[in-house]
Amino acid sequence: MSDHWGREGLAESILEALTRAGKRLDALTIDDLAVTDQFHGGGKPATLRLARLFGARAGLRVLDVGGGLGGPARTLAVEFGWHVTVIDLTDSYVRAARMLTARLGLQDRVDHQIGNALDLPFDDGAFDVVWTQNSGMNISDKERLYAGFHRVVRPGGLLALQEPMAGPAQPPEFPLMWASDPAASFLRPPAEMRALIARAGFVERAWDDVTAEYAGPATADDIPAHSAQRLIMGSALDAIIRANHRNRTEKRVVSVQAVFERR
Repeated sequence: MSDHWGREGLAESILEALTRAGKRLDALTIDDLAVTDQFHGGGKPATLRLARLFGARAGLRVLDVGGGLGGPARTLAVEFGWHVTVIDLTDSYVRAARMLTARLGLQDRVDHQIGNALDLPFDDGAFDVVWTQNSGMNISDKERLYAGFHRVVRPGGLLALQEPMAGPAQPPEFPLMWASDPAASFLRPPAEMRALIARAGFVERAWDDVTAEYAGPATADDIPAHSAQRLIMGSALDAIIRANHRNRTEKRVVSVQAVFERR
């Protein structure tokens, strides 16, 4: 998937885009970065919604799987006082994420690592929460993915997820934000996802269909030049947004936020 996600010079491109947008690079805030570093459906409001879905409290040890540019992690650290470890497979994202975290002075609360979601390099029960937003769409072996989540979260700890899933009308229209063709997209229906997460050893605490809340624009005209979508997807974005609008309105793709407790 490196061909789809990887971008050389991403950190530099982000700084240039923020400068053009009138942001002060020596005084950046999480709100300054929200358009740029929250690369998932619903942006920062969706991140805060998911945190509040399980009654977020201070002091949690959190693993953000597929955390990309680190927007959610930095938001969670600032808003709730969490210590967040972010793991992502794409080197250019991790380098950009470290740069942004350093500019906000959050290195003591947010850590970024390159790694594979299917082979998490952490001890059993190391985290209070496993957090993942729009990161499992390219992974076919979801049983192994959720077994890994179960291993690294402590007993009684939580799994908080936001994920696009297969809607009742199939197949989806391509290109998608995460895949240009069906070979790289692995969506399953909500009922199947609920069942496999339960088999992995989790008990459902909340399950919300947020498709209508975070459907996104019908065209790309309103997406700022310094957004992650523009910076990463470039000229492909217009076609992606058109396909996304059709997928949501025709119920080919649905979006879910959910919270589970580890047994």
